Amino acid sequence: MFDPISFAKRLIDIPSPTDDEFDVALFLHDELNALGYACRRQEVSEQRFNLYAGAGGTPRVVLNSHIDTVPPWFGASEDEDALYGRGACDTKGIIAAMIAAGERLRASGMNDFGFLFVVGEETDSIGAKMANQEFGALGSEYVLVGEPTQSTFARASKGALTCFVRFDGIAGHSAYPERGDSAINKMVAAIAEINATQWGVDDDLGTTTVNVGVVRGGEKPNVIPAEAECQMIFRTVTDPAIVQAKLEAIIARHGGTITVSRGNPPQFMTVPDGAKSVVVAFNTDVPHLGALGKPLLFGPGSILDAHGSNEKIGKKELLDSIETYVETVHALCRS
Repeated sequence: MFDPISFAKRLIDIPSPTDDEFDVALFLHDELNALGYACRRQEVSEQRFNLYAGAGGTPRVVLNSHIDTVPPWFGASEDEDALYGRGACDTKGIIAAMIAAGERLRASGMNDFGFLFVVGEETDSIGAKMANQEFGALGSEYVLVGEPTQSTFARASKGALTCFVRFDGIAGHSAYPERGDSAINKMVAAIAEINATQWGVDDDLGTTTVNVGVVRGGEKPNVIPAEAECQMIFRTVTDPAIVQAKLEAIIARHGGTITVSRGNPPQFMTVPDGAKSVVVAFNTDVPHLGALGKPLLFGPGSILDAHGSNEKIGKKELLDSIETYVETVHALCRS
């Protein structure tokens, strides 16, 4: 008998920060192989691989999630109501629920599905991008992506745009500021304008938001800084190219240049007939899995508990989600 709570704890107890997913991928490979799934590894790098596990039939539905987590790792613990630990809801509890659903599906005679567990979602989605090329020929019609959506199907998610911005100045002695040109002052002025700017509004998706999450610059307090950099991410409700063009105009006024940019537009997902749906602001691997079929986005747990120092997932919610996964796969295959 497959125990999803116990399995989730075992997954959590294997650290798997992005770029170091080998051990948890190997664990999943061995466990799924022992359960009788046909496993295929896709090498992403020397010590990283995606894992596909087929149930035996034509995989009309692929259940997908990511195996990497953000740092820092902390192990599993539990109380009567919840399971705690890094990855509890993002997304090791979800993976356990998906595999439990797979066991119920096979017990009912259904084998037209497979699992796809990928690396790298928390940074650049390299696993999903490579899996889209490798497994796009499976013939799947739907990809059911697991992320913590509070057990509600997401009909849409905001897009994302990540930008690194560099500012150059002129170094000098801090006692004579007129002889230098502070790159940090330029950056601070640019950030103030970025935070004060309206970046876009959509009736359903809401408002584009921006977070400047990293700033670097300078060498010592008595040296006028010649270099500075900031890194930011926009949660977009419009084409990210529109946002980037607007950002370029702002930072140009302050002597900055964009050195790195990557992103994707808002995504729109399939929702099962009659199911309640929401819009989520966070980004997922959905934009990079188009060759696998129409996307759905669903999972137990709250994104508000992900990445935090007390990450958790409700045990009852995890167990209840198993039936949702089972019913959804059955419905999609009937359609």
